[in-house]
Amino acid sequence: MGHSIAVMITKGGVGKSTLIMALADTLSVYHGKRVLIIDSDTQASISSMLMDNDQLVAVQKSGRTIAEFLKETTVNGKQLDWHDFVVEGVSDVDDARTVSLIPCTSRLLLFEREIITGLYYSRLEPVINGLLRSAEQEYDFVFVDCPPTFSLLTEAWMRRCEFYLSPAKPDYLSLRGLEVLQQFKSMDSSKPFARNLGVLVNMKDPGSQIDIRLHNALRENSIYRCFAHAVPSHPYLRHAAIFDPGQRSYMAKYPGAVATALKEVAQELLGRIRNHALEPKAPPVRP
Repeated sequence: MGHSIAVMITKGGVGKSTLIMALADTLSVYHGKRVLIIDSDTQASISSMLMDNDQLVAVQKSGRTIAEFLKETTVNGKQLDWHDFVVEGVSDVDDARTVSLIPCTSRLLLFEREIITGLYYSRLEPVINGLLRSAEQEYDFVFVDCPPTFSLLTEAWMRRCEFYLSPAKPDYLSLRGLEVLQQFKSMDSSKPFARNLGVLVNMKDPGSQIDIRLHNALRENSIYRCFAHAVPSHPYLRHAAIFDPGQRSYMAKYPGAVATALKEVAQELLGRIRNHALEPKAPPVRP
């Protein structure tokens, strides 16, 4: 039985999609984990990081994206097999052969509008719940790349995933984004909500005393369950986000200290899930 993780913070520019990609590569290469990434951000950033542009455009034109899957199943009431929307072996790391993707397209924005105007939200959560529970049977990890805003779709992912993970830069605006997320979570305690896997500090300058202080402050606040390890700010990670159609080794994509940090973070993530040192949560409500 795998685990579904919604990756979300109400603040853009924290390197969320790059972090998901790097974690997926690391879990695949060093832990042999089967990873499915669901791109639910209309910018489709992680889709472009994991696929050649021509291949991605072809998939988007063919309608094999999360937008079409959700529209057809929710708005049009069709029974579709989510496997038909999965692209296997998407990573450009030669040894990361167990990373798969359900890509996104900007048409997801139109779907979200239909959900609101057509009052289809009551259908949306059961569809998402069914997708996640089924995917958890086949993948060790299902990461959902959520946009940095609360929409009905993002709320559905947050309520139906097993866990949520919040990437944050060590800065004031990220702290505000974390506060907003906590406020939203407490708004309706009668509804299910993903368990807090923790805050993962990303883009940290190891030589900055400000970054170190903010990371320590997050760790000292038990609400956030901040990871002890962090991912550094480094040009290598910016380069890693550019898809290499020729493929490359893990160490070529994530050299030196970047690889060390990613392996530490992945190990800590596995430990948190294994130990379940998390807040209690009732089992997911099944339709």
